[in-house]
Amino acid sequence: MATGQTNSAADVLIALAPGPGALRHRLEAALLEDIASGRLAPGTALPPSRTLADALGISRWVVTEAYGHLVGKGILDARTGSATRVAAPVPDGAAGSRADAGPGRPGRRAGGGPTAQGSRSPSGTLPTPGEGLLPGTRPPSGTSLEHAPDRATHDLAPGVPDLRHVPREAWLRAARDALAEATNQDLGAQPPAGHPAARAAVATHLRRARMVSGPDDAVVLTRGAADGMSRIAAALSDAGHTHLLVEDPSWAALRDVARAAGLTPVPVPVDDDGISTERLRTEAARTGARAVLLTPAHQFPLGAVLSDDRRAELLAWAREVDGLVIEDDYDADFRYDRRPVPALQGLDPDRVLLLGSTSKTLSPAFGIGWMVVPQRWRAAVLDVSVRRGPTPGPATLDQLTLARFVADGAYARHLRAARTRYARRRAALLAALDRELPGARVGGIAAGMHVTVDLAGTDLPGGESGGVGRPDVDAAAVVREGAARDVALVDLRRYQAAPSARSTVLVVGYGNLADARLEEALRSLRAAVDAATR
Repeated sequence: MATGQTNSAADVLIALAPGPGALRHRLEAALLEDIASGRLAPGTALPPSRTLADALGISRWVVTEAYGHLVGKGILDARTGSATRVAAPVPDGAAGSRADAGPGRPGRRAGGGPTAQGSRSPSGTLPTPGEGLLPGTRPPSGTSLEHAPDRATHDLAPGVPDLRHVPREAWLRAARDALAEATNQDLGAQPPAGHPAARAAVATHLRRARMVSGPDDAVVLTRGAADGMSRIAAALSDAGHTHLLVEDPSWAALRDVARAAGLTPVPVPVDDDGISTERLRTEAARTGARAVLLTPAHQFPLGAVLSDDRRAELLAWAREVDGLVIEDDYDADFRYDRRPVPALQGLDPDRVLLLGSTSKTLSPAFGIGWMVVPQRWRAAVLDVSVRRGPTPGPATLDQLTLARFVADGAYARHLRAARTRYARRRAALLAALDRELPGARVGGIAAGMHVTVDLAGTDLPGGESGGVGRPDVDAAAVVREGAARDVALVDLRRYQAAPSARSTVLVVGYGNLADARLEEALRSLRAAVDAATR
């Protein structure tokens, strides 16, 4: 690799290769072509993944996947604390191969589906909500190809739990006990669906806490919700599905995962009662979609709960079309005004597949998730898992640790403490919003770790609005002003399938907001709003 070459990575222009195909494959093809032509010489620093993703209007996950694949092939070089650089010229013939992604190549289905090994990052993980996709958040372990920035001082980004209260000591005790009691057989090859003891512990917890129905062997352990989504998306694609109904707005990473598996996401609007089942039927009839992904317990990001009537209508539709409902159990453990809503899966275990993880309850760093899979889909999901290699799920010792952590009651105790902490913090946040941004409309039920804040009705400084508020405020401008004040903020448009031209709504997280800094954080938010509307 050339060592004397320097460049500003931000000045390097990269475009997606034209034509059909998954975004990751098009980006890899463009990079290979630019390197083969000499435009990107060895030693050239590439833009940071977030910068390139913003420039191309794609998910950061797409960029980290493309970079990671080319690092694995030795074409790019990534080192902690340094930019990702071109490591070597492209071998003869590689530039035209679309990074081994072209239709009809060995190990890949036509149409851009996953390879035989699946579409995974170098570590085998996929991003989940809060894992490296938002301002101020760290990329997931194993997928960062540049130095992970520190979190913002005032962390108002959604999707991240309280990292100060990760149960380190309890987890360490469970790990010690699990390793001490592990048999020689436990330390051998990992079953594709996960260790039986861990699957049983998760099943027991879900039956008790989420009213989930099904045997222990319905549980498949994963590396997180997005990993689970990638497996069922691949299984759906294998079965001939071409479209997936998704909430709009919703978490973009899961839409990207479905698209990478060859499914076309079909947006369906959301209101105060959750996903519109009327529009769902319309879009399903138009596209032939027979599967839907949604967050019924606490819709992300608008914060609605799927109403009882719509739950019944959704399940009726699934039975009519012989379809599948994929339930992302996002924030389901955190409800503050009443007991958590039971999982939709319990109402129809034959039609609903439940996705869950410890990403929000513990930390994204644990990299442990699960699926509760209907009987008719288990063989297909396990077939995908087997194709991904000998260890498709979390490390066996991590699984055994989780089993002990759950069985000893440590997980339940942690969840109870977290609910109390988040409920208190949410109340303090709403009070501070009322003081600092009077007139702002707060949305979302008393649950989870985020609220929506519509700034259009906020009073101007000194009460100058005369009741008119700030209808022209631009959330994107507020996000930029917040960043200048070390405040992590997110515009609602980040989660829209087709971002609107303008937004006045922020998605404000409080999971990782330090209680001692809450008042200061809200004053900084107010300053950002004032600066954006001057």
